[in-house]
Amino acid sequence: MNLLGVLEGILFVVGDEGVTLKQVCDILEIEMEGAKQLLAELKATYDNDSRGIRISYLGDAFKLTTKKEHKEYYQKLIENPDSNTLSQAALETLAIIAYNQPITRAEIDEMRGVNNLHMIRKLVAKGLVKEAGKSTMPGRPNLYVTTSEFLDYFGLSSISELPTIKKEEEVEEDKELFTSIYKEENHD
Repeated sequence: MNLLGVLEGILFVVGDEGVTLKQVCDILEIEMEGAKQLLAELKATYDNDSRGIRISYLGDAFKLTTKKEHKEYYQKLIENPDSNTLSQAALETLAIIAYNQPITRAEIDEMRGVNNLHMIRKLVAKGLVKEAGKSTMPGRPNLYVTTSEFLDYFGLSSISELPTIKKEEEVEEDKELFTSIYKEENHD
């Protein structure tokens, strides 16, 4: 097994949260020195000028981050009008935030069933969503709300103009679908 490749995958999967040295040891089942050596080797690979990412040690965790010297290009990507369209995933995430604000990323992840860290970052970068303090939940995660740019984007004067969602009817329809398809047959 190529532990260097596994470590790279781990860093990618954990994303912004990063991974501690102890976690690397536990996951890869190696000693502290072996973990340090793997991280140093992978870091050296990324330090090459031909690479666009690097390994950073921030807040007691190792993370994959972009290189600061490329910042102007990332800014162009965010500001590019061609990239201002919203994907289906972005619209779903935005709707969850709009209807449930203030809301934490964990709550959004639970509702969508996938990790939304990248999507939330994208929406924040586009100015449609912003951090609005910290939750009282353990770990004090960030709370997200929509912005005035969100209202402008969708032509709303206030959040109260969002269409209402009828959750009870959806549940009733699901129940009727189940009972109509799966009826007990009498085989006498």
